[in-house]
Amino acid sequence: MTQPQPDHPDTQHHDTQRHDTQPHDTQWPRWEVFKQDSEKRPYQAIGSVHAGDPDHALVTARNVFVRRPAAVSLWAVREADILMATPQELVGTPDVLAVSGTAGLYHVGIKKSHKRSMTFVDLVGAVQATGPGDALRQAHEQYPDALAWLVFPDAAKVATDPDPGTVESWFAPATEKTYKQQQYYGTIGRHVGELKRSGQMPGRVNEHPHVGEQPAVKHNEEPVK
Repeated sequence: MTQPQPDHPDTQHHDTQRHDTQPHDTQWPRWEVFKQDSEKRPYQAIGSVHAGDPDHALVTARNVFVRRPAAVSLWAVREADILMATPQELVGTPDVLAVSGTAGLYHVGIKKSHKRSMTFVDLVGAVQATGPGDALRQAHEQYPDALAWLVFPDAAKVATDPDPGTVESWFAPATEKTYKQQQYYGTIGRHVGELKRSGQMPGRVNEHPHVGEQPAVKHNEEPVK
């Protein structure tokens, strides 16, 4: 039997070069973030972050999305664990309803409106399903008028601790933090005449500007800091 001949050295070199020049994805995995504003409100998909692990995803989500708005809980789910479709996609690729996976509890989200203030996906419940395709099928049957459906297994989510102490430390507003009032940030926008009458605006072009009551620059001296 004829033995296979080794590849020509030039061919091996060419293949190695081609493989080495392939682009590499250097980003961390993408995580979808779900925020609950209060215990009476549903979780909403509010955006995404890139993170290396579940804890990193939650901390990053908090820093990005909960610095000002109210919240009592955050969930993060890897994008790879989410199955989402629109009515058009269900018509064009009906096989999405047959996507297999692990059986269990799946959370269901729907998009209700294209209005600017209502573009979030709300989590509206959960279903027992044989996989993500089955969960998406049930979501479509329960909410046929939705503009989009989203499902993911409960096991895929990472959540902040519901313990009151954790909620307080993560989401409580900084009520004791003081802020400078507007008058501390200069006189930009005030009427020129008012500034002149109050003596806060130079009368001639060659007068030295001031910082407070001190000249910003003195002759033969460094600028006032």
